[in-house]
Amino acid sequence: MVELESRQDTRRVALFDALLDGRAADDPAVAAAASAALGVPLQDRYAVVFVAQDPAAPPNPGPVLEARGMWSFRRPRAGHYAGIVRLPRGGTGPLLDLLRHDISATAGLSPEFDRLDRAGLALRLAEQPLRTLPAGRGEAAGFDDRLTGILLVGRPDTAERIVAVHLGPVPATGAEREVPLGTLRVWLDNGCSAARAAEALYCHRNTVLNRIARICELTGFPPESAAARPGWPLAPGPWPLAPGPWPLAPGPWPLALRALPPVKAAETSGAGFAND
Repeated sequence: MVELESRQDTRRVALFDALLDGRAADDPAVAAAASAALGVPLQDRYAVVFVAQDPAAPPNPGPVLEARGMWSFRRPRAGHYAGIVRLPRGGTGPLLDLLRHDISATAGLSPEFDRLDRAGLALRLAEQPLRTLPAGRGEAAGFDDRLTGILLVGRPDTAERIVAVHLGPVPATGAEREVPLGTLRVWLDNGCSAARAAEALYCHRNTVLNRIARICELTGFPPESAAARPGWPLAPGPWPLAPGPWPLAPGPWPLALRALPPVKAAETSGAGFAND
């Protein structure tokens, strides 16, 4: 009995890997066998999750997903975990919320697909938003949420130039980079609202305003300028905010970047920003 179960597990894993390798796309028999082995329909609502092996993330998110009515199966893959999730009626939205708030995994999520034989393509799509996320932060993003960043990650020369033009004077390494660019990204993600950004960053609203004002001073772009509005949302997106060299830059950073002095607590300048 134990030997039979072991053979069944081995077959299940092999067929799951065949799905993710894309072999089922060319062979309907493989897709049908995988459907039977995994115990899920060939046609349904699915998504692929590609998860970094973060120490802070739970070792097995399956029980969390199952408690929300989501079947899942995952396996280690190239230093990450790749999994197929059977989606609820709400599509990928509830799954993305779970990844962000309950599982705290750094993960990329594919668009929804309706046949198991499309899992290989979905895996390739799930890998791409993960490349735009900072490591070890427990952030998750769907493919459709990161389209611009995905395009820029694939064009490092263009991405470097966007950063050079719009954020060139901001430091390129370590905490000196992380604080102002992290604040800028959260501020942009919250509709340029200092109040909402401060809540997300667990700091005072004036702290957000001061950091954005300092970026404006260094770059010469006021936040309401026609150049900053399209440029700033693009610039911090494709660069994971982790210590060390900017990951897409080949060799040394091309600009002699100035240091960013710390913002003084007494600074309160915030003209031109959202004050809600």
